[in-house]
Amino acid sequence: MRLENKAAIITGAGSGIGRASALLFAEQGAAIVIADADAKGGADAADEIRESGGEAIFVHGDISEPDGANEMARKAVERFGKIDVLFNNAGVSGVGALHEIEPEAWDRVMKANVRGVYLSCKATIPYMMEKRRGSVINMSSSIAEIGVKERASYTASKGAVLALTKAMQVDYAPYGIRVNALLPGTILTPFVEGYLAKSPDREAAIASIKNRQLSGELGRPEDVAAAALFLASDESRFVMGSPFYVDGGLIHGKNA
Repeated sequence: MRLENKAAIITGAGSGIGRASALLFAEQGAAIVIADADAKGGADAADEIRESGGEAIFVHGDISEPDGANEMARKAVERFGKIDVLFNNAGVSGVGALHEIEPEAWDRVMKANVRGVYLSCKATIPYMMEKRRGSVINMSSSIAEIGVKERASYTASKGAVLALTKAMQVDYAPYGIRVNALLPGTILTPFVEGYLAKSPDREAAIASIKNRQLSGELGRPEDVAAAALFLASDESRFVMGSPFYVDGGLIHGKNA
């Protein structure tokens, strides 16, 4: 029980990596706050945890708005009395080279991926500061360091998250708070499944993605969840301000 007696907030936990992480954290003893804009997905994930004997609540809202982020933190403390772990998993993707991206599309990605992390941290970190302990896990991406074709807005947003992680660690280390970033490669989530479904040649698209990663395969949500569990647990007490790669060797392989 690596997270026994801990309370964890996971944003975007209604599906994909967030859901896999919520289930794993609960299995390892944590009480879970599932925050998601997807009412059905979030409620279903919380139900699944409770049906398995775990403890979970679902908070429906938009954490890229102050009211949504504040309500998430308030309900976590109201129910569990503390916040030990914040996993900023929620986010969206964006496609296109910079000159092809309209301002509205750019702002949508930045709002979800950067503003959402900022507001979630702003709402929850004061509770961690009060207790003088906590672990914040920010979802970045391996492409923040290498770049990938036609992913300008997404790359920029995840680069911002990685830089923010390092700055936050300096500010909050005196309060016993660790801040680290996960940098996944391509993970077979519902979003990636949607991307593949729209591709004119699904098999060719899968082969192209696999070729970028030295593992020769796509990652699974459970692969990232296992890394998040380590960062959430006390086992990672000496890991601070770090980029944690879960990318099947993407940054060492081909990035075109």
